[in-house]
Amino acid sequence: MITISAIKADVGSIGGHTCPSAGMVGAARAVLGEAVGKGLLTDFAVTFTGDDLCLLMVHRNGSACPDVHNLAWEAFRGATEVARAEGLYAAGQDLLKDAPSGNVRGAGPGAAEITFDEAAPERRAEAFLVFTADKCGPGAFNFPLWAVFTSPLYNAGLMLPVMKKGFTFRVIDMEHPHGDRVLDLVSPEEHVELAILLRDENRFGIQAIHSRLHPSQQVVAVSTDRLHTIAGEYKGKDDPVAIVRTQGIFPAPEEVVSPYGVAPYVAGGARGSHTMPLMPVPINTPVTGPYCLPLVACVAYSVNREGKLSAGVDVFGNPVWDAVRLKAQEKGLALREQGFVGAAMLPMTELEYSAFRKSLAELEDRFRTL
Repeated sequence: MITISAIKADVGSIGGHTCPSAGMVGAARAVLGEAVGKGLLTDFAVTFTGDDLCLLMVHRNGSACPDVHNLAWEAFRGATEVARAEGLYAAGQDLLKDAPSGNVRGAGPGAAEITFDEAAPERRAEAFLVFTADKCGPGAFNFPLWAVFTSPLYNAGLMLPVMKKGFTFRVIDMEHPHGDRVLDLVSPEEHVELAILLRDENRFGIQAIHSRLHPSQQVVAVSTDRLHTIAGEYKGKDDPVAIVRTQGIFPAPEEVVSPYGVAPYVAGGARGSHTMPLMPVPINTPVTGPYCLPLVACVAYSVNREGKLSAGVDVFGNPVWDAVRLKAQEKGLALREQGFVGAAMLPMTELEYSAFRKSLAELEDRFRTL
């Protein structure tokens, strides 16, 4: 069995929420490289999207392995030490505890993991995409994943025999603080019920998707922890990571990325408090645009039966996405012209743990009943 683990966190960045430094990236790579030498990992890659480091780790220890999660924590701690030494902003921001209890979930970083049998006859080769997003919450993947795995408008492959039976979606209530509160829904029969939940991206998110033709085969994993639910106060947006396996019994990469051409509006942006479009960007892109436009990057990989990764392909780095980037900028600037009014900012319920809520509370005592 091979496990792909993608664990992501903001542990410091240059000049504000832009990107981690080269020293931070190097520190994380050094920790993971040592783990390959010791046999804990078979391979790894370290990338960043905006101010978030993503550790992609391949191993044979299964999902939620304490040794692998503690390794990721060690890598983030090493990067944090570099950030502090360099005087970078928000060093260690997403490390909400002194140490994880064998799993980084609930400790700040987001984790997406899939374990599969590399010798399964229905998978002759293993191809997958890693999506990393910044300045948005884990529900940012709701629309793209719903569209790809339920709608032939985005994925004509759903009409093929290997996918026509559909998929099982595990939806999690991200506002439930005491354990994972989840619901399994199947498509195509329950795609409307799925839509009813997923439209609220601030509460419900896709945690996993499995093939119904081959139920043991997981196709999607998404990090779904919300930092304010863990910390009890605003700690930045949750900046999710997702793994999507592709080809064969699963959608092709070009089908998986097709909904991102919409540049869909998501919760996020500056101070995590706005409604803004999600812009596809090349991997290792800093946040430098107006209002911290939410970003998503995508890298395509193959992994062989020895657990070795191919060189990654930067999917959104292709100039074909330039038109979508312009579209996202135009959509974002148009909504920002509305400033703080109405749908341009998130509702107060979503701002509950931020200083915006405190500002409102200061005014509440000044109201009087006539």
